[in-house]
Amino acid sequence: MPIVVRSRRDDSTDNVIKKFKKLSVIENVVGKARDREFYKKPALLRKEHNKELERQRRREKRLRLVSAK
Repeated sequence: MPIVVRSRRDDSTDNVIKKFKKLSVIENVVGKARDREFYKKPALLRKEHNKELERQRRREKRLRLVSAK
């Protein structure tokens, strides 16, 4: 989906560029482009996904232990 930034009469060029940069960070445009830059095999994608799930589980477990004390 393209990022559309509408400028108002009182907006300067710098303000419009700032709005565009903010929207591109929110939409994670650069991150998506980096991910698609090179082909990743499905097995590698599964492995990365499983690593992320494991990180989340550890983080939740650590938070539960800290809040229980």
